[in-house]
Amino acid sequence: MENNLRDPQAQIQAAASKPNHKRIFINCEKLETRVALINDGKLEEYQIERNHDEPQVGAIYLAKIVNLEESLQAAFVDIGAGKNAFLHYWDMLPASYDIVERITSETVKNSKRTLPSNFSDKVKSLFGKGSKSKQLQESEQKRRRLKITVKDIPELFPPGSELLVQVVKSPIGSKGARLTTNISIPGRYLVLLPYSEHIGLSSKIENRKERERLRKIMTELDVPENMGLICRTVGEGRKQIFFQRDMDMLLDFWHKVETRLQNPKVPSVVYREPNLLERAVRDFMTEDIDDITVDSEEQYDKLQGAVAKFMGRRLASKVKLYNKPKPIFEFFHVKEQVQDIFKREVQLPSGGYICIDETEALIAIDVNTGKGRKNKDQPDTILSTNLEAAEEVARQLRLRNIGGLVVIDFIDMRSQNDRELLFKHMRRLVRNDRAKTKMLPLSRLGLMEMTRQREHESLKNTVFDVCPYCQGSGRIKSVLSMSVEIQRRLQEILRRHKDRHDFSVRVIMHPEVLSRLKNEDAGLFAELEDKYGKSLTFRADPNIHHESFQLVDPTNNTEY
Repeated sequence: MENNLRDPQAQIQAAASKPNHKRIFINCEKLETRVALINDGKLEEYQIERNHDEPQVGAIYLAKIVNLEESLQAAFVDIGAGKNAFLHYWDMLPASYDIVERITSETVKNSKRTLPSNFSDKVKSLFGKGSKSKQLQESEQKRRRLKITVKDIPELFPPGSELLVQVVKSPIGSKGARLTTNISIPGRYLVLLPYSEHIGLSSKIENRKERERLRKIMTELDVPENMGLICRTVGEGRKQIFFQRDMDMLLDFWHKVETRLQNPKVPSVVYREPNLLERAVRDFMTEDIDDITVDSEEQYDKLQGAVAKFMGRRLASKVKLYNKPKPIFEFFHVKEQVQDIFKREVQLPSGGYICIDETEALIAIDVNTGKGRKNKDQPDTILSTNLEAAEEVARQLRLRNIGGLVVIDFIDMRSQNDRELLFKHMRRLVRNDRAKTKMLPLSRLGLMEMTRQREHESLKNTVFDVCPYCQGSGRIKSVLSMSVEIQRRLQEILRRHKDRHDFSVRVIMHPEVLSRLKNEDAGLFAELEDKYGKSLTFRADPNIHHESFQLVDPTNNTEY
């Protein structure tokens, strides 16, 4: 028994049957990497990453403005991708002011230095020219009253301007990537702000004493001049040494960016976010994780080294290698839960269910009591179902990675106290969601409106293409509808050629439609033959579209 427990595979198998377990499973393949976070046997987080050249969220580019659209108050920017990226004027503030401050400061300190940027020349012109002392006085006076607004952006950033931008939303559908000039680089515990002096804490850290302790640690860190930091939620309870290590790592990343900018090529990428494997460790690997299991020996070695370096050897010992023949997601029963993500209906433990419909405008979610509830009209039953549905909705939003406007149709509740209880419960559930969410209390119609930050395409759009038959509607015409259309078209053809004695028609259609014509509607087509005295024949073609049919001349196969 003791020898078995020393075997990593035996440890994995023993842990698989252990209840109340929080685990991470990583499946690494050539074209795709998948990460699943399982909490007490339930899938809580699921992410996939595929190898492609599209701009990824977090990547930093040295780019060039192609043109400005005043009506949209936005710039279209060439980042070297297939489509120009979108940069709203609002996403250039307050970074523009911070950059103005820095350029002015550097110009005052070293009047001989020439900044290689047409933007810097325009910025310096805002503050005038003159002696060093006069420059300093004028810049201080103008900084006091200068406040860059959206109206100033076209002057500061005309077409052809080069600037550093970061992707905040990857390309979705026909839209290009969305950008910002407010650069930030996230680490394990900190977020580095290279162009801002802001020092802040995550709003999700609510304990007042802990916020004071963290704020003291942040002020004691040796942050470079003109740079800022934000403490992430995972930093709660950590000692100063963890923040110092994280800051050193982030500064090293930024130093590499600055090195690439010394010999700039426009457009070009100067920084990429870590891959999904590394991000999973950064974002999910916490003290309460029991183990992290990966099915690639190469990635196992990298993971162990990374975790040991940034989190310590104790956490590194939780990294396990899976090398059984059966796929890792099947062995640990993750596959079944992943398949449920793509279903329209999601069952609730009580017997109720929710329906999730993704549309172009919004995500519509309907809550139903189902057939498993007795006394459905009882207020406590309705409240219980709604609370249960709220938990599943919050989970499904994360798993499916859907965002934008979300409208949830809860079961109507008469009690205002019950409605407030549901609203507070829903707010608690989305508090730890990595995507930013905003929500409104239930309306009188029982609808809850919320927005969820959308950075990537939803999981559904990543995995599936639009159906060429239904064009994404999820529906095709019934065989009865097709029979009606065929009869209507035949009536037209037969009337047009009623004077031709040798006229005949062959109808080619899908086999399911032909089955309808030969059975339920056989008499109707016999009436057409008798009425016009023409010969009709019918053929099935399994390769023809369900909603298509052809009327041809049987003598030469030409289409009417």
